Amino acid sequence: MAALPSRDATIRTVAMPADTNPAGDIFGGWLMAQMDLAAGNAAARRARGRCATVAVDGIVFHHPVIVGDEVSLFADILQVGRTSMKIRVCAWRRSRFSEEAQRVTEATFTFVAIDENRRPRPVPVEAEAE
Repeated sequence: MAALPSRDATIRTVAMPADTNPAGDIFGGWLMAQMDLAAGNAAARRARGRCATVAVDGIVFHHPVIVGDEVSLFADILQVGRTSMKIRVCAWRRSRFSEEAQRVTEATFTFVAIDENRRPRPVPVEAEAE
């Protein structure tokens, strides 16, 4: 176990009983959906508009998530192309009774910035820090 990263999470939520698989653990699809939301949030902020998921690479489930766990998702933009972005998402679990955390899942998401017609559009160039 470790401490959560010291920065703010992109998304923080609680795993609920409705999110379980038949074995009683949190369903991997639920966790993947939360990761997609976190990556989508980071993509939309960077692209200043609508984006679409086009790929998910290298998803790894390290440990299960348990009902009642706080799940924190951290998204980092790895690469920005003309219309696309690669975003790394790491998910961490923390029991509501502890400060100890455990990294449970990670993956790289590719998003494309899209216009009102759902066609690819350029990702704006970031303004330089003043």
